[in-house]
Amino acid sequence: MLTVALAVSLAPLSQHAAAAETRETVREAAQPAVLRVGAKRELKRPSDAAKIAQDGDTVEIDAGTYEGDAAVWQQHRLTIRGLGGRAHLRANGAHAEGKAIWVIKGNNTTIESVEFSGAKVPHRNGAGIRLEGAGLTVRDCYFHDNENSILTVANQASDIVVEHSEFAHNGYGDGQSHNLYIGNVRTFMLRFSYVHHAVVGHNVKSRALRNHITYNRIMDENDGRSSYAVEFPNGGLALVIGNVIQQGPATENPTIVSYGAEGLLHPLNELYFVNNTVVNDRPAGGRFLFVRAGADAARIVNNVFSGRGELLSGPGDLRNNVTAAKTDFVDPAGFDYRLKVGAAAIGRGIDPGTAYGFELRPTAEYAHRAAMRTRSSSGKLDLGAFKYQSQSRSKP
Repeated sequence: MLTVALAVSLAPLSQHAAAAETRETVREAAQPAVLRVGAKRELKRPSDAAKIAQDGDTVEIDAGTYEGDAAVWQQHRLTIRGLGGRAHLRANGAHAEGKAIWVIKGNNTTIESVEFSGAKVPHRNGAGIRLEGAGLTVRDCYFHDNENSILTVANQASDIVVEHSEFAHNGYGDGQSHNLYIGNVRTFMLRFSYVHHAVVGHNVKSRALRNHITYNRIMDENDGRSSYAVEFPNGGLALVIGNVIQQGPATENPTIVSYGAEGLLHPLNELYFVNNTVVNDRPAGGRFLFVRAGADAARIVNNVFSGRGELLSGPGDLRNNVTAAKTDFVDPAGFDYRLKVGAAAIGRGIDPGTAYGFELRPTAEYAHRAAMRTRSSSGKLDLGAFKYQSQSRSKP
């Protein structure tokens, strides 16, 4: 009888304890957590974290190489970052859903200090990151030797920011995959990044409604074979400011920047191309810019163009640009296009005005590698991507 009584009396306590433990587990699960991944941690691979992460969590991945690991991230508001350096996701044949190393299905994801390489899938468009949710920020990342780096689906509630990152040697080689390919999203911002050596495809391709392409280095250099350096195939609002853009001698397309080649499909189609330095090293020359007839506006102001070719094919307002000799640059063979003393572009700038509340006068400069520096507003405005400084004071 005593045993029965004890069992009856303890049962409610055990049930209450279990219920309390369940409530505590639920409460803790609702709080953002920091999940740590690494060879000496309980979670060995990023895909292990992807299986248990909750909305709002931070995933920190120890620097090092993670071979053959791919993941689908379902959660919202994740921050995923390398810890102590970049975490290198080397695909080595692995892919998630036949799409990418990482497929991001959640919204508002931030990815920092991660390297993606070797993405290949049967459809020949394997990406480092395939974005299927809305909203992505990529910072201090490196994408190389993939069939695509970042590939996004169409989502007009999605805003994409890429900054301080490098993209190199991405593309399958069929011209249908690119170094960086942004779909029909609401906004795309690319800044302070180094995009180079696309494999036959374009270095930067964006179908976004609104684009901010500012203070980047976009190049083929000596041996790159990209098609367009920058393309907006469906138009949209494109603010292209303070970039260093170079087309190499082995390019497969004579046009460097293309706007609206596949049709102007957005409600607003305006291009503002301001204070860029654009160099064409294609021996046969070509076209620096193509703008499709029917664009609402194309304002091309304060740029430095160098090399052979037609400045503009199509409608546009060419204002206060200069065609410069290679001798105007500090080290053109080394792709250092800062201005030398006596360059024709020094002090020649005019106020480029504003567009939809955005100041078009450059406030920064690209600094190699995938960095930036503030551009002084003192004195007269110089043309191109760089403000002239005596070489004893300036660094590339």
